[in-house]
Amino acid sequence: MVELVWPFKMQRLTGIRPPILNGPMHPRPLVALLDGRDCTVEMPILKDVATVAFCDAQSTQEIHEKVLNEAVAALLYHTITLSRDDLEKFKGLRVIVRIGSGFDNVDVKAAAELGIAVCNVPAASVEETADTSMCLILNLYRRVTWMHQALREGTRATSVEQIREVAGGAARIRGETLGIIGLGRVGQAVALRAKAFGFGVIFYDPYLAEGVERSLGLQRMATLQDLLIHSDCVSLHCSLNEHNHHLINDFTIKQMRQGAFLVNTARGGLVDEKALAQALKEGRIRGAALDVHETEPFSFSQGPLKDAPNLICTPHTSWYSEQASIEAREEAAREVRRAITGRIPDSLKNCVNKEYLMAASQWSSMEAATVHSELNGATAYRFPAGLIGVAPGGLPGAGAGVEGMVTGALPLAHAIAPVSHPPHTPSPGQPSKAEADRDVPSDQ
Repeated sequence: MVELVWPFKMQRLTGIRPPILNGPMHPRPLVALLDGRDCTVEMPILKDVATVAFCDAQSTQEIHEKVLNEAVAALLYHTITLSRDDLEKFKGLRVIVRIGSGFDNVDVKAAAELGIAVCNVPAASVEETADTSMCLILNLYRRVTWMHQALREGTRATSVEQIREVAGGAARIRGETLGIIGLGRVGQAVALRAKAFGFGVIFYDPYLAEGVERSLGLQRMATLQDLLIHSDCVSLHCSLNEHNHHLINDFTIKQMRQGAFLVNTARGGLVDEKALAQALKEGRIRGAALDVHETEPFSFSQGPLKDAPNLICTPHTSWYSEQASIEAREEAAREVRRAITGRIPDSLKNCVNKEYLMAASQWSSMEAATVHSELNGATAYRFPAGLIGVAPGGLPGAGAGVEGMVTGALPLAHAIAPVSHPPHTPSPGQPSKAEADRDVPSDQ
């Protein structure tokens, strides 16, 4: 194995980073997908301007030192969390792009103070999340999940009495009131779908401009309490931040109508699951459907919800469709490309901490940071644990200029075993105010 010796090193400073480049970066910066193992969608967009690596990590402890030292841009889903301490481990990072709309797993204020722009893909999975939300709402009203389970268990439903036993609790939808918390892109899409089913729709969103309710034909509630009191079903579509963690708790649940439904496809931290479980057991809430949870990956055998009745849980997948996944990844890669070839933050389309960045004093011009001049984007590779090196001859059969990663005595084609990760709990994000959109998403 031949160790890679870099003729030029990226500038490494402690504390606040030097100013962001006012102009194109070096043509071969390193871009890292932190918590994924597939770069096939991103590569066609970035291969002529950057080297792309993937780390398949769930914490910065699993990220190779070379990425921490040399990565200029990072892509990530919702699996990994980047606190201030995590961000300080990166020595050359200039932009983070969340592949999805939510960004509560990144400390965006700390990132700005360190000179790192944070971006998202706000249009990602709007239709998928709204469709799943409506699916869950309809399931709660029409009891489809429970009737399916009863049928699989051999329960017969031929007489009216048997049907009542199997479908007990099924309710009429038309004329019911759906309360939406957070009328962003997904919230609006859910509202339009709900109206088609006969729901009366009300919403609460203190950050939404006045008049939007008139254009959509919705009724705006002045306070959260007003919405909870008047809703037969409450659906959450707001981002998670320091202001709304456990927005649904024992106190706010008691403000809801007796026997109301609750749906959450936004962020798990919005709901106090212990309080929800107790409310379901006592019948104060008739049923709940959760796609997101306080602890993910979610397990029915653990946590306060394990014995809760009338509960539907899905594994943070409301955002997903094959088309939406590809679209989000493509747009995230294009945002990285804009950062590499343009000016930060001016060239960025969806920079969520731009106000922090523009207020910082370090935003002046500087010479481009110098990186290895021979790195290219013709391949994507995983940085495994341990020492790595670059074979000067490249991968067998690869075109000229393609560099391959080798690990000790392992053959180049060796499949690296996936790392076994413990359950991961995303921490609340740090935006200055609540956003009206749902990440990743899951990822989101």
